[in-house]
Parts: sequence; C-alpha cells; structure tokens
Amino acid sequence: MTEPTALRVLAVDDEAPQLDELAYLLRADDRVASVATASDATEALRVLRDGGTDVVFLDIRMPGLDGLELARVLRRFAEPPSVVFVTAHEDRAVDAFELGAVDYVLKPLREDRLAESLRRVVAARVAAPAPAPVPAAGDDDEVIPIELAGTTRLLPRSQVRWVEAQGDYARLHTADGSHLIRAALTALADRWADAGFVRIHRSYLVAVRRISELRLTGSGYVVVVDGRELPVSRRHTRELKERLVRVAKTGWTR
Repeated sequence: MTEPTALRVLAVDDEAPQLDELAYLLRADDRVASVATASDATEALRVLRDGGTDVVFLDIRMPGLDGLELARVLRRFAEPPSVVFVTAHEDRAVDAFELGAVDYVLKPLREDRLAESLRRVVAARVAAPAPAPVPAAGDDDEVIPIELAGTTRLLPRSQVRWVEAQGDYARLHTADGSHLIRAALTALADRWADAGFVRIHRSYLVAVRRISELRLTGSGYVVVVDGRELPVSRRHTRELKERLVRVAKTGWTR
C-alpha cells in the first residue's frame, strides 16, 4: 500500500497550458509520487478505472461531463479518490464541498496554495476511517467505467446479471452484451456480496435476483440466468440454496 505522503495524483483540465502548469507544480512537491494527466472526464475515467489514484485535482468547467458531474461519479466508486477542485470560478465552492471535496483552489495557481491543498489531502487520508461497505441494492449503485470504441461508458452495477472470470480480468454480462474489465473475480465477490451477488463457481459470480431456476443435472447443479445455464460447484451449492431461500422469504438477499 502506498504511504499517505506518497500521493498518486491525477490532474484534469481541458486547457493544455493550465494542465501543464498544474502537473508541473504537483510534480515539484515531495509528497507526490506520480502525476497522471487527462484533458476531459472521459480520459480521466480511463486512468481511474484500474485504481491506483489517491487524489484528483479537477477543473470544474469542461466540455461534456464537467468536474462536478465527474466528482459525483467518483463518489460512487468502491474506493473513491480524494478530490481537490482547481478552478477560475468562485461560484461553485458550495457545490464542491457538498460533494466532499478536500479543497477548492482558485486560479491562477500559486505554489504555496497548492502545497496547502496537498497538506490537507495528506491529513485527510491519515485521519480517514476504514472504507464504508459498498452500498447494497436500494442505495446508490456502484458504477463501473467501461471502455467502448474509444469512449467510456458508466455501467451501473445493477445492470450486471453475472460475471465470468477470465484470467486477471472479469467479463460483466448484462442484458445487452458483455464488457471486460481488469478485476479479479474474488475481489468483486467480496465487494458485491452485500449488493446481492453470490459466488457459485470459481469462474462465476451471479446476481441472485437474476436467477430464474436452480436445476440438478447429471453433472451437478446449474442455475439459469437470462436463459443461460451456469454451473454451480459443490462447495458453493449450500450457500447458494440458503441465499435463494432468503430471497424467496424476504424479496432480498440479506
């Protein structure tokens, strides 16, 4: 785990000179381990999708998804990075802090002011409590950034029917297709357990409410999800049956 004082930073600004200056000043600070840059929210999400970013220094007014909208997306990540807004506009500070921003820095940038922001980020990370559990269904969905033909789509977890392990990747199956992300199935099973997903096999994770049938075949149990049969391993059969019984009784998986 990276130490709190070795920050991995992402700087986001659609104006190249401003972005270059911000990155330069950040790299000059000893508390910063690395600085990645992005010129818009879509590019930022490509950087963020694999994790490894501690704090995002974010402009507000950008074409497409603006900084405040991007910050709302980041809040729904399982492990959201800290956010510092860097902007020429004073009128959005209230909105920014309502989104949990660590700081709000006005342009033109000053080295001492940026240093103070980094101090606040480090202090907030040191004082931060353990991450809260991923929200269950009925609360805000986790969103998963998915790259499609050079653009980034935000996929709500609630649209995922089942997940298939593919080496170091996981394929998320939805009603209209499938999407490959870099994530271990075991990690997703842990993160999504409280959202109604259950491991049925070393290669499969399923949204319990999407199961239409549990069937015993000559080779063992299978579940049917969207018309597709998925195998259930012996070690996961008992847990799956218990979860299905709870769903039948309560309408949910807890």
